[in-house]
Amino acid sequence: MTLEEFQKESNALVSEAKEAISSVKDLASLDAYKGKYLGKKSKLTEYFSLMRSVKPEEKKVFGQELGHLKNELTALYSEKESALKEEQLKAKLLSEKIDITLPGTRPNSGSRHPFYAVGEEIEDFFLELGYTIASGPEVESDLNNFELRNIPLDHPARDRQDTFVIDPNTLLRSHTSAVQARVRAAHKGEGPIKIICPGKVYRRDNDATHSHQFGQIEGLVIDKDVTFANLLETLTLLLRHLFGPKREVRFRPSFFPFTEPSVEADISCFNCNGKGCSLCKHTGWIEILGSGMVNTNVLRLNGFDDKVYKGFAFGIGIDRIARLKYGIDDIKRFYTDDISFIEQFRKE
Repeated sequence: MTLEEFQKESNALVSEAKEAISSVKDLASLDAYKGKYLGKKSKLTEYFSLMRSVKPEEKKVFGQELGHLKNELTALYSEKESALKEEQLKAKLLSEKIDITLPGTRPNSGSRHPFYAVGEEIEDFFLELGYTIASGPEVESDLNNFELRNIPLDHPARDRQDTFVIDPNTLLRSHTSAVQARVRAAHKGEGPIKIICPGKVYRRDNDATHSHQFGQIEGLVIDKDVTFANLLETLTLLLRHLFGPKREVRFRPSFFPFTEPSVEADISCFNCNGKGCSLCKHTGWIEILGSGMVNTNVLRLNGFDDKVYKGFAFGIGIDRIARLKYGIDDIKRFYTDDISFIEQFRKE
């Protein structure tokens, strides 16, 4: 092949290659192009094999022309390869694009059980008033649970139908007042005492509004200048903190063997605003808790001089407060493993 013939064929080959590569749309088609124009069986390889037959005086120019042809074909391939890879990358990025203006996927989070939420709310309220938290065992002595609270042997609360008795001197505590007895004993007749006693208690109750196990927070204040007005103001602040600042609070005379005088605290019904409904039993008021001034017999039984010290006490059912606050129809829901029930109280 003469140099002139080679130059003519190489120009035609470049034109053909340009036309062929313009129709290449993907990397697979590009591989076919590479095989045809740059592969071992390509026209380019064939030209390299003809170098042996070229006249000596034309070899230098022939070689230069051949190199130029190879560079042109390779450049066409490289440019197309870069363009296709860039397009492929753009397509991939577009398919994986994230719209950062969309709300994120919220991870699953736990929900605070209403029982513990209300219990901690009450605890925090009293801690801000300077109370301390006292605790004690759930298996208690008859002495701490009953005798030191001025509850006589013939009192109905001592009946085995109402209390879980283990033996004549041991039982599951029926109120956290048993903790108060331990605290009073530790003070050895010396005040002041200002405590709340949260914890589980046990009674033989079982209906929609009662459970054999429930939570209770009892409070006790003993000091030299404690008055009945202190008790009423404390409970009024508590109930308005729990049920709203405009909630009406009333106190009714009652009787408890461990307090004298004794009162029960009611709030105006938040369901009917005092007009009367099934929740308040058509009275306009909802019973919340019992309280009173510490009975002088209780003070003396626990080593306090009732001429020097006065006190007040109160008992709050955590389950009852939570049931009223969240509109829960059955107290037993607090003790089920129904996740959907708990999820209702998740904070957003």
